[in-house]
Amino acid sequence: MRVRLGILWLALALSWAIAKKSAPEIEETSFKELPVNLFYFDGSNVVLVTDTLDSTLYRSEDAGVTWKAVQDMPKGEVFQVFPNQHDNQVAVALSTGKSHWITKDQGKTWKEFKTGAPPSGRPLSFHASDPDRILFVGEECSGFDCTERTYYTTDGFKTIDLLLDNTVSCMWAKSTDLFTTGDKKQDLNQVVCVVEGKYSPWSKDYRLLISDDYFERALVEPELADGRTVPGVISIAAVKGYIVAAAKSEGTTELAMYVTDDTITWHRAEFGGHKLEEDAYTILESTNYSIQVDVMTTKPTNPMGVLFTSNSNGTYFTKNIEHTNRNFQGYVDFEKIQNIQGIVMVNTVANWEKVESDWMATKMVQTRISFDDGRTWQPMRAGKKNLHLHSVTEQRNSGRIFSSPAPGIVLGVGNTGDYLKEYQEGDLYVSDDAGLTWTKALDGPHLYEFGDQGAILVAVEDNPDTREIKWSINHGKDWDSFKVKDKIRALELTTVPDSTSLKFILKAAKGGGSKTEWSIYSIDFDGLHASKCKTSDFEKWNARVDEDGEPTCIMGHKQSFRRRKANADCFVDEEFKDPIPNFEDCKCTDADYECDYNFIKSEDGKQCVPAGALQAPEGECKSPEDTFKGSSGYRLIPGNTCIKKGGKTKDDPVERPCKATTKPIASGKIASEITSFHASAFKEYYYLERANLAEGDDETIIMRTDRRETYITHDHGKSWAEAVPDDEIVAIYPHQYFNHIVYLVTGSKKVYYSQNRGKSIHSFDAPEAPNQDRLQILGFHPKEKDWLLWTGGKDCSGFGADCHSVAHVSTKGGDEWKTLLRFVRKCQFITREGRKDSEQLIYCEQFENEDPERPLQLLSSSDWFEHKTTHFNNVINFATMSEFIVVAIKDEDQKSLRVDTSIDGSTFANAKFPKNFQVPHQQAYTVLESSTHAIFLHVTVNGRAEQEYGSIVKSNSNGTSYVLSISDVNRNTPGYVDFEKMQGLEGVAVVNIVANVGEADSGSGKKLKTMITHNDGAEWGFIAPPEKDTDGKPYGCDDHALEKCSLHLHGYTERKDPRDTFSSPSAVGLMMGVGNVGEYLGRYKEGNTFVTRDGGVTWHEVFKGTYMWEYGDQGSIIVIVEEGTPVQVVFYSLDEGATWTEYQFSDTKLIIDDISTVPSDTSRNFLLWGKGSGSKGDIVTVNIDFSGLTDKKCNLNKEHPEADDSDYYLWEPKHPLQDSNCLFGHVAQYYRKKTDRQCYNDHIPEQLHDIAKDCSCTRQDFECDYNYQRANDGSCQLVEGLSPADPTEVCKNKPDVFEYYDPTGYRRIPLTTCHGGKEMDYTSQSHPCPGREDEYQRKKGIGGWGVFFAITIPIAAATGAGYWVWRNWDGKFGRIRLGDGTMGGGFFDSDRLWIKYPVAAVSGLIAVVAALPMVIGSIWRAVSSRLGRSRGSYGSSGRPYTSRSSFQRGRGEYAVVDPDEGELLGDESDEEV
Repeated sequence: MRVRLGILWLALALSWAIAKKSAPEIEETSFKELPVNLFYFDGSNVVLVTDTLDSTLYRSEDAGVTWKAVQDMPKGEVFQVFPNQHDNQVAVALSTGKSHWITKDQGKTWKEFKTGAPPSGRPLSFHASDPDRILFVGEECSGFDCTERTYYTTDGFKTIDLLLDNTVSCMWAKSTDLFTTGDKKQDLNQVVCVVEGKYSPWSKDYRLLISDDYFERALVEPELADGRTVPGVISIAAVKGYIVAAAKSEGTTELAMYVTDDTITWHRAEFGGHKLEEDAYTILESTNYSIQVDVMTTKPTNPMGVLFTSNSNGTYFTKNIEHTNRNFQGYVDFEKIQNIQGIVMVNTVANWEKVESDWMATKMVQTRISFDDGRTWQPMRAGKKNLHLHSVTEQRNSGRIFSSPAPGIVLGVGNTGDYLKEYQEGDLYVSDDAGLTWTKALDGPHLYEFGDQGAILVAVEDNPDTREIKWSINHGKDWDSFKVKDKIRALELTTVPDSTSLKFILKAAKGGGSKTEWSIYSIDFDGLHASKCKTSDFEKWNARVDEDGEPTCIMGHKQSFRRRKANADCFVDEEFKDPIPNFEDCKCTDADYECDYNFIKSEDGKQCVPAGALQAPEGECKSPEDTFKGSSGYRLIPGNTCIKKGGKTKDDPVERPCKATTKPIASGKIASEITSFHASAFKEYYYLERANLAEGDDETIIMRTDRRETYITHDHGKSWAEAVPDDEIVAIYPHQYFNHIVYLVTGSKKVYYSQNRGKSIHSFDAPEAPNQDRLQILGFHPKEKDWLLWTGGKDCSGFGADCHSVAHVSTKGGDEWKTLLRFVRKCQFITREGRKDSEQLIYCEQFENEDPERPLQLLSSSDWFEHKTTHFNNVINFATMSEFIVVAIKDEDQKSLRVDTSIDGSTFANAKFPKNFQVPHQQAYTVLESSTHAIFLHVTVNGRAEQEYGSIVKSNSNGTSYVLSISDVNRNTPGYVDFEKMQGLEGVAVVNIVANVGEADSGSGKKLKTMITHNDGAEWGFIAPPEKDTDGKPYGCDDHALEKCSLHLHGYTERKDPRDTFSSPSAVGLMMGVGNVGEYLGRYKEGNTFVTRDGGVTWHEVFKGTYMWEYGDQGSIIVIVEEGTPVQVVFYSLDEGATWTEYQFSDTKLIIDDISTVPSDTSRNFLLWGKGSGSKGDIVTVNIDFSGLTDKKCNLNKEHPEADDSDYYLWEPKHPLQDSNCLFGHVAQYYRKKTDRQCYNDHIPEQLHDIAKDCSCTRQDFECDYNYQRANDGSCQLVEGLSPADPTEVCKNKPDVFEYYDPTGYRRIPLTTCHGGKEMDYTSQSHPCPGREDEYQRKKGIGGWGVFFAITIPIAAATGAGYWVWRNWDGKFGRIRLGDGTMGGGFFDSDRLWIKYPVAAVSGLIAVVAALPMVIGSIWRAVSSRLGRSRGSYGSSGRPYTSRSSFQRGRGEYAVVDPDEGELLGDESDEEV
C-alpha cells in the first residue's frame, strides 16, 4: 500500500510538471561592479558582458542563467568588446594596449593577436560578407603628437598588415549587406579612407582615398563634384546601400554631403536651400531606397530640425516635416517601425517660434506618425485623445524605442493630451496595429521588451523602488506579474535581437551609494504554456491600412504578415526564426516615381524640371529647331515593384526641343553697376565670403558708413539693402574663423548677428554695453562658432570714475553669459588644433588686484576662470600666431622688454636673442608672421616718432631661439612694419630697410631701400630692376650696381588698408607693387606700378603712375585703377599683366579710394569704392563684372595636368641664385592657367599640385645659428667674443633625443625638407646626451664588418686613384689629361723610367692623402646609415604648405587692437616702462 501511494504522488508530480507554470523561472547573478556592453550573438542564447571593476569578460550560454569568466585572456585586460554585426560567430575584444583577442565561435575560444598601436576612438570596421576581413585603427602618441594608423587583416588576425599611416577613418566599401561596387573582387577588397592632406595635417586638407589592393599600388582620389576632387573630407559612413562622405571648407561650419552607391560616381546631396553644418545633422535609420537626414535649423542650445528624405541615389532630398525634436548630442526623436515599410514616428515641437526666439523656452512636444514614408503625417490616437510618446532623445533602455521584429506590436511611454509631459508622468501604451490605434497598457513609465514574435510582452516599472516584473500574452490587453525578492532599479531589459525567444535578461541595481549592488536576472517564460500554436491560432495581418481598414501600398506593393492572434492561448515557440513578410504588387501611382537623373523638383514640388542643359542622343539635334526623344523627367524608383499596366506610366520618353540642350551663351562683355550712398565716407567693410563647399552662389559684403548706417549686398555690390534699418551700428565684427557669421555692435547692450551671411539677422543682449577703453569687444573660438568673448564696460555711465572693462564668455551664441574677469585689457581663446586640452583655454590680461594703476598680469584658465594660472606679472601684450603664443614682458629693470614663447599654451620659454643683438631699452615688438614654422619678430631699435625702425629676428621651430634675419627694417608709429610674405608661395618676403640709420637717429628723414628673400629670411638681396620701362627706355641709373640701382616698393607702412597686399594666395607667383627704380625709394605719388610673374625674381613696369590693383579668378584677371585722381576707366589684364585693356565703367569721373574682391581672389566681380567728384559728394560703389567674358570652365586633369587639352601648366618657383628649381629642399609644382586659354577657373582649392622631388641640402637650406652671423663670403662665423649656444640644451628640451652635435654655425631653415647633400648642421661630432650613453652606443656603434669596409674600401679607392693618376700623368700636377692623340714620347713622357716610378710614388701619395677624408667620411656614413640619419636625431623639418593670414581692421570708435598680422606687442617709452 505504501508503495502504491508513493507511485500515485510521483504521477501527480509529473502531471504538475507537465502543466503550465504560473510564473517565469528567475535566476540572479551578482557582479562586483556595473556590467556593461551586454549583447547577444544573434540567433543564439549566448551573451557576453563586461564587468567594469576588474575589466573581465563574462559569457553565458543559456541566456544569462549562468555566467563564466572568459579564460583565454588575462584578467583585467578587456576594455571593450565589438560583435561583428554581419556574422553571429565573431567578436573582437580590445585592450587599451597592443594585445587583443578574437573569437569565431561565439566566445567559446579566443585567439590573441597583436597590433602596432593601441586602439583609437573608432577602432574596428568589419566586412559585410567576409568575417575574416577586418580593419583596425590604432593611435600612437608621443607627447601631444598623435598619429593614427590603420591596419588590415584578411584572415581573421592570423596576420595583420599596415594599411596606411595618418588616417582619420577607414572602412570597407562593403560595410553593409546592401552596398555593392558592382564587381565581386572589388566588393571583397575595396577600402575607403579619409587621410591627412598630402602636405598638411589640418582637417581642411583631409582627402578621401579608395584602394582595391590595400594601397600597395592602386590608389584613387574620387572626383566628388563637377569632375574634381574635394579637400576637407572629415567623415565617411555606410548607410544601407550608400556611402556618405561629409566635407568641410576652412572658414565655415557648413558641410557638403557627397553620396555614392558604387564608389565610382558621386553626387553632392542637395537639401533645397537648407545647409548642413558640422555637428548639426544626423543620418537616421534609412530605407533600402532612400536616406533620411535630420538637419538642425536652430542654435544647439535648444535644438530643432527638419527631416529630409532622399531620392533613390541619395542626391536630392525633399522636406518631410519641420521642427523635429533633437537634443544637443544630435539624437532625433525619429524611429521607423521595424520590418514594416513606410511607417515612421517623429516628435515635433509645437511652439517652435517661441523656442527659436528664446533658448530657455520649454519645448511643447507632440508625436506624429506617417504611414506613407513621410509624405503625410497625422497625430497618434489613444481613443479620442492625441497620444505623445517619449522617444530617442530620452532613451531609457537599450535597443530600439518602440518596435521590434514582432509584426505590428508597438510599445511606448507617454501621455494623452495636447503635449508630451515629463517622463515620470507618463504611462505605458501599446498598439498592435503598427501605431494606428493605441490603448493604455500599464500605469507609470516602464522598461519593456518583446518576445516570441510579439506573443509575450514584458515590462518592469522604471522607478528606483520596484519588485514587480509584468507580462502580457494578449498584445498588452491584460497583464500578470510576479515579484523578485529585493527592491531593484531596472537598468536594462533585453532579449535576443529578433525578439523570437521566451527568455529575457534584466540588468538591475539594488541599494544605493557605496552599498549599491549590481545583478543580472535571467527570466524564462518557456514553461508558462505547454502548447505550441497551430495554424488556426494565426491570422493574416496587413501592415498598413487606410481609414477603411484596406491595405495600402508602399514601393509598389502591399505588405502583410502571418501573426499569432492576440487571444490565442499558445506560444509561437519558433526561436531564432524571423517573421517573413508577404508582398502583393499594386498598380503604379505618382508616389512610385521620382525625378530622373539631371532633373529636380520644381519650387512648388509638383513637377520634375531639368537641373541644367539636357543631353541629346548622339546624332540628334542637327538644328536648334529639331526635337529629340528624351527623358520625361521621371523614373520608377529603383526597387519599386508596381504594375504599370492599368496604373500611371510617367517615365515614357517625351519629345523635347533641341534648344533645351544648350546653355545661355556668354555675352562677351564686361558689365558695371554704380550705387550711391548719402554719406561722407565708408567707415569699414567686410566680405562674408562663401566657403568653397558652402551652398549658394552669393558674394556678400557688409559695410558701414560714417553715419553709422549698415548696408549689405549679396551680389558683390550690384544691389544693396540696409542691414539694420532702425538702429545705429558702431562696429562690425565678422567672425574671425567662420566666414558666414557676422556681429553688428550697437552703442547699447543690443548686438545683432547673422549666421548665414546676412540673409537673416537676429539679436541678443550682451551683459554690458561696449567698453570705453578702445579694446576689442568680441573674441571668437576657432572651433566652436557659438563660443564668444565679450569685453564690456562696467559702471561707465556719464564719466564714472570706476568705469572698467569686464570680460564675459558665452557658449550659447550670446543667449547666456558668464563673467570671467574684471579690470581686463584683453582676453582670447587659445584653442588650436594639435594643442592638447586647449578647447576651453583662455588667456587674459588683468590689472593686478583689479587696480588699473598696477601692472598687467597674464592669466590663463581652462574652466572659465573657476581656477586660474598666473604666467607673468608685468606684461605689455601677447599675441597668437599659427602655433606660437608670444608674450612681451617688462624686464626686471623696468626699462626694457623681453619675449617669452609657448607652443603648448602652458609652458613658456624665454626667447634668446643673439648676443650681438642687444637693444638697450627694447620698447616694442611686432609679431610679423609664423606660417613657415618660425616666428618673424620685429624688434624696434629706434622708437621715436617718424624715425622708427628695427631688426627682424627669426626663431627656430619652437620660437625660443632667434637669429638676426635683417637689420634696420622700417616701421611706422602704429606698429606696422614694411615686411610682407608672398602669399601662396613658400619663403618669399619683401622688406624696406632704412639705409641711413645714422642720419635717421640724428633726426633726418629716413631713406628706404627694398630687399627680397627667397629662402625665408636666411639671405636678402636687392631687387633687380626691369631692363626697360613701359616706354621701352632704360632706367636712368648712373651706377648699375644693385646697391645703387634697384627696384624699390612702397610697403605696409604707407597703406590705407592692410588688406591691400602685394600678392594673393590663389594667384601663385604674382605680385604687384608701386615703386621706383633708383638708389632709394622715392615719394609714393611719384612712383610707377610694377608686376612680377615668377615670385619676385624678375619684374616689369606696368604703367606710369600709381595704381591700385586686385586679382580675380585666381590671378587670371588683374584689374587696376589709378589712385588719387578722378577716373572713369579701369585697366584689366587676362594674361598675368603682360597686356592691358581699358574698360570705361562710368560716364562721369569718380575719385576711387579702394578696389576689392573676395579675399580668396577667386571671383570675377570687383568693387570700386569711391565718391563723386561733383559738389554732391555722395560716396559710391561700382561693381565691375567680368563673368560675361566666357562661360567655359577651365579643364584640369590632376593625373595629367599638362596634357594638350589641359588649360593649366605646372609652374615651379626657384631661387634666383640656384640653377635648379629646388627651393626649401624640394621642387614644388603649382597649377597656373595657360594665359592664352579663354576659360575661367572653377575654384581650384589647392594650387600646389605636387612636390616633384626632394632635393639634397645646399647652403640656401641653412641660416646662421645663435651667436653666429653672416660674413661677407656668405659663411656663418661666430661673433667675436661670444660663445655658441649650449648644444646639450636639446637633451633637456626634447626627452626623446639621445644625442647632440657640436655647433657648426648653421641651423636648418624650419621650412626646408632637404636631406643629404650639404647637411651643414650635422658635419660636426655627435655626443651622447647625459644619461643616454648606453642607448647612444647601441644605436651609434659599428660592428667589425663595418669597420673593415669603412677602412679597406677607401684605401682600395686610394690605390686605384694612384694607379689611374700614374697611367694618365702628362707631366703636370694639377691637371689630368684624358688623352689627346699625340704621338711619340718626350723627355717627360710617362714611359721614361726616371719619371715612371717617382711619379707613381708621388701620385699614389697624393691620392692616399686625398682619400683620408674619405676614410673618415665613409666610417661616418656607415654609422649614420645604420641609424637612418637624414636630418639628425633631433632635426626638425617643415611641411611645404602655407596659409593666408586674415587681417582684422580697426574697429571704428570702439576697437583698435589688431589681433592678427602685424600685432604690436609693446610700444612703451622709456619713461613709461
